[in-house]
Amino acid sequence: MEKFQVHILGCGSALPTTRHFSSSQVINLREKLFMIDCGEGAQLQLRKSKLKFSRLNHIFISHLHGDHVFGLIGLISTFGLLGRTAELHIFSPAGLEKLFSPLMDFFCYKLPFKVIFHEFSSAESVIIFEDRTVEVHTIPLSHRLPCCGFLFKEKKLPNHLKRDMADFYRVSMSHYNLIKNGADFTTDEGEVIPNERLTIPSYDPRSYAYCSDTRYVPKIIPLIDGVNLLFHEATFDDNDIARAKETYHSTATQAAMIARDAHVGRLIIGHFSARYEDETPLLNEAQQTFQDTLLAYENMCIDV
Repeated sequence: MEKFQVHILGCGSALPTTRHFSSSQVINLREKLFMIDCGEGAQLQLRKSKLKFSRLNHIFISHLHGDHVFGLIGLISTFGLLGRTAELHIFSPAGLEKLFSPLMDFFCYKLPFKVIFHEFSSAESVIIFEDRTVEVHTIPLSHRLPCCGFLFKEKKLPNHLKRDMADFYRVSMSHYNLIKNGADFTTDEGEVIPNERLTIPSYDPRSYAYCSDTRYVPKIIPLIDGVNLLFHEATFDDNDIARAKETYHSTATQAAMIARDAHVGRLIIGHFSARYEDETPLLNEAQQTFQDTLLAYENMCIDV
């Protein structure tokens, strides 16, 4: 099975602590790296995770709060110092390019690569990136300013060819790709060989959803229904539900309710408030509603 991993670089909230960095993650999908949010310290954590800077070409920013973008200018500068030449694509709600252009003009003068900003609306779910490997959809969230989560949907791989059967029916190499993609094969004698006799189906495509920052929003459930892995913010515990509502954040129980109702495979909770020195109570609260819940932590790597 091809690699599909989530690396947690930071899982704290607005105030960095000695225990947690600000929000940032990297998705490793078939050795292509995709970053979600870039809080302060993200490039240090990227090095600790032993991920190759050169494989990171796409960054997705959920919203324009500092704890999700303060690491971005430093990362761009470092890419320049490393002699990067490949384009860097940054996807975000409107406003990021306007904010960062003066900073880049001053701190990243004469970069040897292009930084290309792609703005999206947070009003509806749309596909903002697609290649042969993956589709990336936005997930409209509810926060104090425009904010979206992201859904990474792996594309199905071609079927695996049964070489012994291909040899038996004298299938030429020129037909291999067609057969791997579902075509039947017709022999020189006119016999039609069904595809299932010549191939083994590839594994089912996997999916990962990232939902931070947001208050409890049940309307996202159809968008993430059945995902293999969900990251959902759990900034507060149940005792602070009033504070969660006031600040447009979620509690651990609310994150678990989303996971349960969306029939996800596993749940990771994170974006923890700095007020908690031990997040175990948040884990316990979430597991009462959705048992297969994990606590995020820095440099955590989890397979989707």
